[in-house]
Amino acid sequence: MDYFEITGNKPLRGTVPISGAKNAALPVIAATLLSDQPVELAHLPNVVDIRTLLTLLERLGATVTHRETEARIDPGPITSTKAVYEIVAQMRASILVLGPLLTRFGECEVSLPGGCAIGQRPIDLHLKALEAMGAQIEIKMGYVRAVAPRGGLQGARIVFDKITVGGTENALMAAAMAHGETRIINAAREPEIVQLCEMLVQGGVAIDGIGTGTLTVHGTGGRTLHWEEPVTIIPDRIEAGTYLCAGAITHSTITLERVVIEHIQAMIDKLEAMGCRFEIQANRITIVPPERLLPVNIVTTEYPGFPTDMQAQFMAVATLIEGESLIEERLFENRFMHVSELKRLGADISLKGNVAAIKGVEALYGAEVMATDLRASSALVLAALAARGTTRIRRIYHLDRGYDDLEGKLSALGAEVIRKR
Repeated sequence: MDYFEITGNKPLRGTVPISGAKNAALPVIAATLLSDQPVELAHLPNVVDIRTLLTLLERLGATVTHRETEARIDPGPITSTKAVYEIVAQMRASILVLGPLLTRFGECEVSLPGGCAIGQRPIDLHLKALEAMGAQIEIKMGYVRAVAPRGGLQGARIVFDKITVGGTENALMAAAMAHGETRIINAAREPEIVQLCEMLVQGGVAIDGIGTGTLTVHGTGGRTLHWEEPVTIIPDRIEAGTYLCAGAITHSTITLERVVIEHIQAMIDKLEAMGCRFEIQANRITIVPPERLLPVNIVTTEYPGFPTDMQAQFMAVATLIEGESLIEERLFENRFMHVSELKRLGADISLKGNVAAIKGVEALYGAEVMATDLRASSALVLAALAARGTTRIRRIYHLDRGYDDLEGKLSALGAEVIRKR
């Protein structure tokens, strides 16, 4: 099994291009099921999760041509509406085929999902949204079986009890081909949601309120969607934030290209609170860290607040800041699994419920560590970049799920990162 060997305590310098956003690309790929004609996708991240979902579409019968950052998906030949456990169990986002399959074909079976073990992420809100549109839902033998009413899904008023990104995405795609108007209240506002909305509009669906917490979808009444132009995936804000943290933790000036500044503003704000300066030009940003970083307090929340997907990376940075930083995790109850591994490198972190107190240490030291989930893995990479000596990070298949050529990009910045097995 592959692992990273990182020799740390080296300065970084240079420019890193930011890849397409995995969390935007996955619902976009699922949304191609709403068409019966080929769809072109551009600037896909070259990561395992993308390949997994494309494989799922192929298993359904779609014709897929995939070359690194581009894909051509033809959903016309689909012969099956059953998303099998073998693939869905590998990645939670596979549940996103539920809405589009149901609204286009009138019925589907989707295995209950897998993914990172970062806490309870039930799909009950997804199912309630579909039931509001008239679907009959049954969970049996590990599968969700959904059947639309005769004549197709009907527009409805959907109120989410809590903000859910995946639930909003499934509701949007189901509503796209429904009959009548669907109003989604307390919808997620993440950039990935905006991209999906804009894609659906490009395909022929009218949507009001894009970027707000209330979305109104005017369904096509069963008419499939068509995309004449390629859909280009937005830059990955979490990858961008991770490289900004790499600059901060190693006290290195590095530049990121192809970013959307608005998408990473919450991270910029916290890094500025730590004392970092930024030089910003259009879609290009350079981080200039101070000689001495300052402690910071962070509370994770939904967009446009501080993202839970950046909590672990900022914790890694905080391990070397003199003073105490506090991080409160409000979205997932089991997302501090990286703490024990950071401690193996010498970090001083104490936990009380959903709050982590990080007291800065003089130095981290290389050790053998194990990745537990995607973002925890990147926190260990960041800590290893700043640690004295050599760190070996096991189970990096987590990183391969969401970071495009991480070792190549870090090596280009001057880091000593080697993939071994």
